[in-house]
Parts: sequence; C-alpha cells; structure tokens
Amino acid sequence: MPESRAVLEVDDVTIRFGGLTALDSVSFEIREGEILGLIGPNGAGKTTCFNVMTGVYQATSGQVRFDGRPLTKLKRHKITQLGIARTFQNIRLFKSMTVLENVMVGTDANSKVGFFDALFRLPRHRRTEAESLARAKEILEVVGIKARYDELASNLSYGDQRRLEIARAMATGPKLLCLDEPAAGFNPAEKQKLMELIRKVRDEGYTVLLIEHDMRLVMGVTDRIVVLEFGKKIAEGSPAEIRDNPAVIAAYLGVDEEDAS
Repeated sequence: MPESRAVLEVDDVTIRFGGLTALDSVSFEIREGEILGLIGPNGAGKTTCFNVMTGVYQATSGQVRFDGRPLTKLKRHKITQLGIARTFQNIRLFKSMTVLENVMVGTDANSKVGFFDALFRLPRHRRTEAESLARAKEILEVVGIKARYDELASNLSYGDQRRLEIARAMATGPKLLCLDEPAAGFNPAEKQKLMELIRKVRDEGYTVLLIEHDMRLVMGVTDRIVVLEFGKKIAEGSPAEIRDNPAVIAAYLGVDEEDAS
C-alpha cells in the first residue's frame, strides 16, 4: 500500500529565544489520514514546535510547509483558513455562550458571507447560517455532546468542555487537527473515552497531531510517534518501535542509553 502524502512538513526548524535554543534542527512530517504523536519529557520543545506550526512563533531558521506551501510569516487566522486547527492545554471556550454557539464560532472562521449579506439577512446569509447550524450539530454528535447543545459552556463537566473545544476546532473544517494535551486532568475512564474519540475523529476524515504526556494514551491511539528531548528529535517510528527505543527509555527514565539497552 503506497505511503500517504505529507500534509505538513517540519523542515530543519530551529528556534532561539535569546541564548536559549528551544528547537534544534527538527524535521518530521505528518501524513494524510494518520494520528501522529509528538512526545517528550517536560521542556523537550513539544509545545514550542506546536506553536511554530500554528503561527504563534516564527522559526529562527528552517521552514514549516502545509500542503507544500510555506507558512512563514502567515498570521494565525490565515493558517486556520488554510486548514490547521488547534486546541490548547488550558481550555479556551466562550463560557457565557452555549455549546452550539461555541461551535458556530468555529464554522464562521471560513465564512465567505459579506457584511451586507449578514446585515440585511440576504438569502446567501440565511443559507450559509442554516448550513453552519446543521454542520455544528453533526460535529456535536461526533464528539458525543449534541444533547447539551443549548447549555452554557460553563455548565459542562471538565471532560465535556474538552470535547467541546475539540468540536469547535473541527468546525473550522481543518485538514489537520492539532490537539495539545487533550487528556490533561482526565481520570483513566475519561482517557479511554478520549482515545475512542480521537480514533472516531480520524475516521471522520481528519489528520490528527497529538501532543500528550500520557504514554499509555499515546501508545494506544497513534500510528507514528516523534520524540523530542531538549529541543532535538531523538526518535521517530511506530508505537512499538518507540516503546523499545533505548534513547526514548533513557529520556523518560533518566538513565544512560547503554543502561537502557
């Protein structure tokens, strides 16, 4: 079976903040239709790498390409419009809005409706609004919280707020969905449900990048894994290959590679 094309390419990316090198010549790719895990100990550079991909930081050198197009100097909303959506470690919902309204914010990200269409509620605006509403409800069905669509986001449980944040990101219509520590604060049962949700999201046609500390979750849900340590890529491969890699064992357990092998 032929290998899927690369949706996103991180090519020899280095980032320096003053005298600190946060990423050092990091390269990898994310292939269409896969779930890629990006892991590493605290301070490894995972979130920094994530932020370069989504336009929060600009690389000191190297390049990130999405669908073959360089993302250098693009604004974050432009990157979203190209097809990259993300969630955050700290939930960032509109707590005073309903569940459905939060997802509708996501569907509006790529709206082509003009100011006057909306102001005078012209047929194009009404049609687009109806399509967005239907799409938002479909996504809430996928993530399992459609029944709570008219509740305030602030009234949801922590786990359902995480699901809502994923739904809002999905609503932007991304080709690549980036999840930053989605299992933070979850108990084991919630983590199991999250694994099922991530697989379901991929089955809906999304390519997924997962940054996560929980090794059991990462090993159980990803197709491939990239491992960072101190800003450098130290390993890449299938979950089985990563599990048995001496450099990865050393990075997580704090032992020499020779002792880990």
